[in-house]
Amino acid sequence: MDSVLISGASVAGPTLAYWLRRRGFAVTVVERAPAPRPGGQAIDVRGVALDVVDRMGILAALRQVRTRTRGMSMLDGDGNEVMRSTEVALSSGRLDGDDIEVLREDLTGLLHARTRDDVEYLFGDSVTEVTQQDDGVRVRFERAEPRTFDLVVGADGLHSTVRRLAFGPEADHVTHLGTYLAIFTAENLLDLDHWQIWMRDGSAGCGIYPVRDNTELRVNLGFESAPIEYDFRDTEQQRRLVADRFGGLRWEIPRLLDAMWRAPDFYFDAMAQVRMESWTRGRVTLLGDAGYCPSPLSGQGTSLALVGAYVLADELGSAAGDHSAALRRYERRMRPFVLLNQALATENPGGPAAEESVDRAKRAIALDR
Repeated sequence: MDSVLISGASVAGPTLAYWLRRRGFAVTVVERAPAPRPGGQAIDVRGVALDVVDRMGILAALRQVRTRTRGMSMLDGDGNEVMRSTEVALSSGRLDGDDIEVLREDLTGLLHARTRDDVEYLFGDSVTEVTQQDDGVRVRFERAEPRTFDLVVGADGLHSTVRRLAFGPEADHVTHLGTYLAIFTAENLLDLDHWQIWMRDGSAGCGIYPVRDNTELRVNLGFESAPIEYDFRDTEQQRRLVADRFGGLRWEIPRLLDAMWRAPDFYFDAMAQVRMESWTRGRVTLLGDAGYCPSPLSGQGTSLALVGAYVLADELGSAAGDHSAALRRYERRMRPFVLLNQALATENPGGPAAEESVDRAKRAIALDR
């Protein structure tokens, strides 16, 4: 039985683990966090990705926990409404469409529940070294004893440790898109009722929407900037960056910044894409954001992770042990799909991609060969 180590337990990693176990692989998932991560923004499952979750048997459960939105308002910097819609929401697209918007933690919780009984999870640990050998990959961990696996998959996000260890410095592969985004949970201090608020003031803005039956808000604070030097693991430093950028803004921004300092799930990062000529080096390959992050500006990061995991498992399961051939086919199948979806983030700088572009990109791959 082939053994596979997957680094990362968000969306791509557990999805790959599910499909590899069904094909007879022994799977270990290592995750730096002590448990499945809470919080996060609303994410979209679109197009072919809906077919993946349907085949996993969780589509009905996702529909049960999907976000509910009546519409959205656009505000100026003083809080005056300049536009509203009951047909489209910036976070999810058309409100009458087939795509599903859910909270990230709801999707990752379902994925973990589907895999925890037959997949080995190493929470609170991470990879520190990978050494390619003729018959496998020797892996060292921060805590666990060293082990050898037949394959290693980096599904550990934009700042992938596996990518750095196997492919070199992050700066060689990550392209900054000129924007930074902070996301956190707050109480519903604006009394929103299934209604989104979007505000822009110069080069900064925010998107706010209620979740959990209007009991909570997910707050998104974004600003345009050239690359900033900061520690992506130092959340206090990141909160200070956001507070500095938003400190002079009006409307409800002071109250939102106050809530930011108390939020237990604060997240901050650059809007960036990962662009690589190859996602594979020997017995190490990359999946999802680690190999081809399209950025949240595309709205397709989750769908790329789900579809990529399915395709990678499909190729490995059909390869009769020929890992090299399977990884080549994985890249050949996925790359056109990735490029179309990455293009959504840059098609209309400062705004969403055209609906026609999204419709074309989200269906631009076949799950069955």
